[in-house]
Amino acid sequence: MPRPPALSPSRAGDFQQCPLLFRYRTVDRLPEAPSAAATLGTLVHAVLEKLYDLPPRERTVGAAQDRLEPQWRAMLEKQPDLAELHADASAEAAWLADGRARLATYFELENPQRLEPAGREEFVELQLEDGPLLRGIIDRIDIAPDGSIRIVDYKTGKTPDPRYGEKKERFQMRFYALVVERLRARRPALLQLLFLKDGGRLEIRPTGDDIARIEHEIREIWAEITAAAEAGRFRTRRSALCGWCSFQAQCPEFGGTELPLDPDAVERALGVRPATA
Repeated sequence: MPRPPALSPSRAGDFQQCPLLFRYRTVDRLPEAPSAAATLGTLVHAVLEKLYDLPPRERTVGAAQDRLEPQWRAMLEKQPDLAELHADASAEAAWLADGRARLATYFELENPQRLEPAGREEFVELQLEDGPLLRGIIDRIDIAPDGSIRIVDYKTGKTPDPRYGEKKERFQMRFYALVVERLRARRPALLQLLFLKDGGRLEIRPTGDDIARIEHEIREIWAEITAAAEAGRFRTRRSALCGWCSFQAQCPEFGGTELPLDPDAVERALGVRPATA
């Protein structure tokens, strides 16, 4: 049975960046070649998730780093094409060394021996009344003895430059704060992002106004998405991020030809059928 249409922080970010990018990923589900950076993020996240399977005293930086390469080999068994990310063994070794460095940075930010997460890689889902179904995966949820909730997200990249804003990161964490507050009937006390490339930290203490604003923003984004679906037109939005897009060959901004829109795919993905179909 197909899952109902839903909005996640990443999909909302795709639409805000470029509606056509959103369409190709969410509606057409075009394949994208894996990147070394994104794959490293997946790998480090997997190691940090499983680190908490160990008894507290065994949660050391060495134990985490020792698990990096075996976890990578397990990923390769499931996805052999990931081997193409590296030109040769020395490139792979340098990439793994980078991953070990990110894990070492994590231990500078937290002491996992003193933590017992209430949730790891926790799938969350919330149906907004008269709005979209919200969905996502939270890296970690901690609950203090007094019931206070902390949401933690690991970022394997560097801390965003405050001069250019932290909109994407703040949107994601407030999105999760809204979902967790509704599901657990308690507002998270702290939202924390840990940046493992440079050891940065971003902390947000959400207020009632924060929750109200993020719900309003989510509803506005969803209204724009459904309007685009009904019109059967997902426009391009050129920006500096276009250089990293996988779909330039199918983008008019780069001389490509936009793929024909499949009304059935739109309806399956978004629950809306284009009026022109």
